[in-house]
Amino acid sequence: QKKVEQTTQTTPGGKMPVQIPDDTDFLSFRDQCESQDGWVARYNKGGVTVWCRDEECKTLQKLKMRIVCKDVTAETLYDVLHDTSYRKKWDTNMIDTFDIGRLTVNADVGYYSWKCPSPLKNRDFVTMRSWLPLGNDYLIINYSVKHPEYPPKKDYVRAVSLLTGYLIQSSGANCCTLYYLTQVDPRGSLPKWVVNRASQLVAPKAMKKIYKACLKYPEWKRKHEPNLKPWRYPEQNMLPCINVADLTVQRADSLENIDESSVSEEKAQHHSDDDET
Repeated sequence: QKKVEQTTQTTPGGKMPVQIPDDTDFLSFRDQCESQDGWVARYNKGGVTVWCRDEECKTLQKLKMRIVCKDVTAETLYDVLHDTSYRKKWDTNMIDTFDIGRLTVNADVGYYSWKCPSPLKNRDFVTMRSWLPLGNDYLIINYSVKHPEYPPKKDYVRAVSLLTGYLIQSSGANCCTLYYLTQVDPRGSLPKWVVNRASQLVAPKAMKKIYKACLKYPEWKRKHEPNLKPWRYPEQNMLPCINVADLTVQRADSLENIDESSVSEEKAQHHSDDDET
């Protein structure tokens, strides 16, 4: 009898090769964003909703958010999420971000690091990102990969994105809805207050920050290379090419796992508390 083989093959060294998402992966991601099954609402206020998985409310494993963006087109929101130059203006939790190289016309590899409340260690990612306009929707998804030239750094905890992404749905000439779904392993036992804070404060604030950034983007972009949008026009992409065979999937179990569960909220310094709400 024929043996049914798993679709995800591992290499002889136990490494998983990177698969560039296809239309089926994007459709599956959209279904997860739109589905209500198994999701529990943790926050619902001011046009922002945050859900966590029924079985995972005690961890940061999986969160889903939605915000309705009035006076913002789906195209503008899509541009804001892609534009790394502009992200440096509005993403105050970010330490650094840059593109490493391109895989295809709609897939690249990039680096992102962000501040955690002190004394927690800051986190960083190396991810493969892929994007697709689909009818009236725009989708961007990413997951963590290993790149030989960007190993974990001494002062950061290398976190793992199992699947993170955005779904933008147009809902009129000048209005859209943004879904953000993130399934991340922060590589560490985090205190309960961090988990609660993520869904009750950090996530809603992050969504509102994206919305405000969208309102200001058209004016900013007019003054900063207005015609440069390599995510829309692949011929503008000057990034070096990367061979997908040089990458492997970043498995969480191969990374440092630190215990920060005893850090008290009183001792932590919150970087985002002085942000406008």
